[in-house]
Amino acid sequence: MRQVAACEILRERIVHAQAVYARSLDDNGGEGWADCFAEDCFYIVTTADNHQNGMMAGLMYADSKGMLKDRIAALKEANIYERHSYRHVMGQPLIARRDGDLVYAETPFMVARVMRTGETSLFATGRYLDCYVVTQDSILLQERKVVCDSSRIDTLLALPL
Repeated sequence: MRQVAACEILRERIVHAQAVYARSLDDNGGEGWADCFAEDCFYIVTTADNHQNGMMAGLMYADSKGMLKDRIAALKEANIYERHSYRHVMGQPLIARRDGDLVYAETPFMVARVMRTGETSLFATGRYLDCYVVTQDSILLQERKVVCDSSRIDTLLALPL
């Protein structure tokens, strides 16, 4: 019984971390997004085909927290794109395994894109394949693979998924 309770607490901590992640992108324009990651981290947005075939090609790729911060800074300072926002809807995370302080989870997601005109469309669906570093005080992403179901990704992918 004690192990079940510990597993539920861990899952709730992951759900909370997911909510913070989504809010940083959906409501804060990426502000605080990099804070969801450990210093030594990896982030990629790829397609299901690329992932299945072991190809590391990604539409977005970062192998450090500094690269994540640069991505958001570029969005605010350098890139020009039509104003839009995202709304993330995530399923319940499935904890695949735990290895010491590392927890591996898979979470399905849907992202809607809202254009400045108010037009809303389904932008992306897929799953997050995550590795979290879990301590008493924090839960941070060490690795997030965003595996999109479709091989067709809109070129307006500006904010991370």
